[in-house]
Formats: sequence, structure tokens, C-alpha cells
Amino acid sequence: MNYKIPYGKQNIDEKDLAAVTEALQSDFLTQGPRITAFEDAFAKYVGAKYAVAVNNATSGLHIAVKALGLKKGERVITTPVTFAASANCARFEGAEVWFADIDPDTYLLSFEKTKALIESKPAGFFTGIIPVDFGGLPVDLEKFKELARQHDLWIIEDACHAPGGYFTDTASKEIRCGSGIYADCAVFSFHPVKHIACGEGGMVTTNSEEVYQKLKLYRTHGITKENMSSSDGGWYYEMQELGYNYRLTDFQAALGLTQLGKNPAGVVRRNEIADKYRQALEGTVKCQFVPSSAYHAYHLFVIETENRKELYDFLHQNGIFAQIHYIPLHKLPYYKEIGYGDADLSAAENYYSQCISLPMYPTLTNEEQDYVISKVLEYVRR
Repeated sequence: MNYKIPYGKQNIDEKDLAAVTEALQSDFLTQGPRITAFEDAFAKYVGAKYAVAVNNATSGLHIAVKALGLKKGERVITTPVTFAASANCARFEGAEVWFADIDPDTYLLSFEKTKALIESKPAGFFTGIIPVDFGGLPVDLEKFKELARQHDLWIIEDACHAPGGYFTDTASKEIRCGSGIYADCAVFSFHPVKHIACGEGGMVTTNSEEVYQKLKLYRTHGITKENMSSSDGGWYYEMQELGYNYRLTDFQAALGLTQLGKNPAGVVRRNEIADKYRQALEGTVKCQFVPSSAYHAYHLFVIETENRKELYDFLHQNGIFAQIHYIPLHKLPYYKEIGYGDADLSAAENYYSQCISLPMYPTLTNEEQDYVISKVLEYVRR
């Protein structure tokens, strides 16, 4: 059999198609009732008070930093092993991005390196931290929250890989990614290869009503009709801030609702796939370490191996379209040119030299996964 197995894949079924068709045949294509329904359902799913739907997660990250008051010249810490948007959101507001190294086993932003970086600078030097739930593994935000409290910093959880993931805090409470218990905001992505596929789309969650109102304002040009006097006329609105057109459409929200309904089972299936990979590949490659306190959402299943480029080429030649996540941000020309590439980020660089993401999505069949495993083993054992 000639396989063509991507590293990630959307799962669109008849229920999704019916929901989108119904939305397209309704009176609303853009800001309609399905937006609010999707926001409410998503907030309930992750355990947050508020959720604001946007056209993509990059927009979500941007309005999150803006809603938290980030200003030109201020400094934000994030991980170098992430997609560029995790850092770019700060640059959109003219802020500086500083990178702290990753933990070499979990691939998450290192708490110890972040703490050391903050403590190496004067009080007030940094403004915020953007940890990333890389691959779907939740960051232990309880520790980061205490660090942030001590230094008067905000936290944005980049949870784009992790809807359905959680960690257990010191009070033995399950803290769902995006719940806002230990972060000021969280951001999710609805790109086709993510858990919830809307084509494009994103969500920002928060427990702060003040931040929530700002997020809604920045999403729609800074324009509002709320709290307008009836004497002003039904047409009246105000532009209260300089905002953006970051709105999600109603038919995308319809798709998001049906996709959200499938995510709990999808995450269970992702964990089944991950368990099988781990058992089959044990002792031959390095896999991401998962602490016992964490429930992984598995957007990605990442392994490390020597001769990564050769394995990548071998898999592609055999119809397995593995991917690399990610080129460290401080190695990208833009960040090198503006001078943020001088930190000791050796763990991130070593990770990048050996990492490769194997196929991971709920509709991956047992037969397809067996084939992927057989080809990985064939390569590493030869």
C-alpha cells in the first residue's frame, strides 16, 4: 500500500458539514449568535469566566498583550521553541522579546532559567511572561504565577497546542489549560492541524472582566455600541480605542462548536496513539518527558534522534510526512538582526538539532501508526 500520512490532519464529519451549511443559510455570516454560543461553550470547557473568539491565534496573542497594557520598550520573556507568533505579539506593540532556555526533557520554558533571568535584572526590568504548552504538554503555571507575583509580571498562557490538557497543582486540583487560574489570559488556535479546526480562528480566555472588555473592544476596531443612550439613535456607536478587525465569522463558529464537541474523545485518542508510540520506540529514541502531574493534549508527538535530517528524508520518501517543530526563534534572521540572539539557549539549540514530529491526530489508524513505527525503527536500527 502506498501511504501518504501527514503529521497532522483535521477531522471533518457530516455533523460539521451540517452545522456550517445551516450557518451559511442563516441570516448571519459574520457576527451572529454562533459566535457567542462558541465563546460560552469554550469558556465552560476550559473552566474560564470569559472567552473572546478571534480570526486566528496570532490576533489573540496581540490583543492579549495589548489588553494587559504592554507598551513600547517594555520586555517580555518567552521560549525560543515555539511558533513565531508567541514572540511576535510583543513586537507588534514595540516591546522587546527576551528568550529563556527550555527544559531539555519536557521542552517547556524552563522555570529555573526564567527565574534566573528575571533575578539577574533590576526590579521592573520585565513586564510579562508567555509560557507555551508545547506540543500539548501543560506548563506548571502555579510556579510561574508565584514568580510573576513576586516581580509584578503578567502571564499569558500560549495554549494553542493544548485544549483538553491539564496539570495538577499543589492543592491536588486539576488546572485545565486556559482556565485562567494561574494566568491572566490564555490563547488557543483553531488552525486545521490543531485539535479544533475552524480553517482559521482563535480564542482568548480570561477571568478578568476588565481584560475581557478590552479584548472585545480591540477585536472590533475599538468600536462599541454598548451602554449607548437611546437618545443617541440606533445607529450610534463610538470608537473608544484604536482597535483591529480580528473577528471570527459565524459559520466558522458553527464549525468550532461541533469540533469542540469532539475534542474530549479526540484527546483520549491522541493519548492512546502516544502510549503506543512510547511503548514501541522505548530505548531507541528520546520522547518528550511527561510529568505525572500533567495530562498531555498531544497536538504533537516529538522524538529526538541523531541524524534527524536523514530520518526526516527517509520518512518522507516512504510517505510519512513528519515535520520539525520548531526552528528556535532566536535563530531566525529577524530576531538575530534586532539583537536578541546572544542568550545561552543551548538546550533549545540541542533540541532543534534532533527533534522530529511524528504523525499525531485522532483519525490516524492503527495500521497507519504501525507503518510509521516500523519505518522509524527500520531507520534507527540499521
